[in-house]
Amino acid sequence: MIITSEYVDRLTFEGFAVVRACIGPGEVLNLTAALDCLDTTSSIRRSNQVYAIRNLLDVLPVVRELANSRNIRSLVEPVLGPQCFAVKATLFDKRPEANWTVPFHQDLSIAVHERRDAKGFGPWSEKKGVLHVHPPTKVLEGMLALRVHLDDCDESNAPLRVIPGSHLQGRLSAAAIDEWTSSHPCVRCSIPQGGVLIMRPLLLHASSPAKSPARRRVIHLEFAAENLPEGLQRHHRPGNTYN
Repeated sequence: MIITSEYVDRLTFEGFAVVRACIGPGEVLNLTAALDCLDTTSSIRRSNQVYAIRNLLDVLPVVRELANSRNIRSLVEPVLGPQCFAVKATLFDKRPEANWTVPFHQDLSIAVHERRDAKGFGPWSEKKGVLHVHPPTKVLEGMLALRVHLDDCDESNAPLRVIPGSHLQGRLSAAAIDEWTSSHPCVRCSIPQGGVLIMRPLLLHASSPAKSPARRRVIHLEFAAENLPEGLQRHHRPGNTYN
């Protein structure tokens, strides 16, 4: 893929970009087959239906291969640099039995290896056995998220809604989020199978229930380029080994 300066500028000033063709049907098939065979102990459920699976980098080699693939890295390196690395991967699986809604929000937490007292880090939480913490805003500004679509997602199937430029405001309070959502237009990101939505974590984004529910699987990859301060280590980091 040819990445232009316009792509980098859009991520810088608007906070998101769409690449409509990134991975091919064969790679999509390999990913969905691996996900279908996955033990769902790291899953998140509603009404006993799996709608998300965390920690995919830990358990699925095919997802680590995706994160390290030339096509994916070609979207990350122009923004974060060649030293960037994947830090997290989550499956979101919206379907007729799990057709949820998420209000406008920013992604504020990162996964870490162990808890350490560090200035500006907190509050702490645990999600499916992995520690998470809210880092300083500067850490989030140095990250990038890629939503890899394994199914078509159009207007009827709950495309992510984003508010361009909202990532430039730093960490927003609940009142500020309400103000932004009421006074700024949002963009609906319809993306075909194999396409990718690239976004900054601090970009305001939301998901509505699908009008015509159908399978909408997305692998949400997160990347960073710098180590954490004061001895903190990311849960997934360069040099990790897996059994």
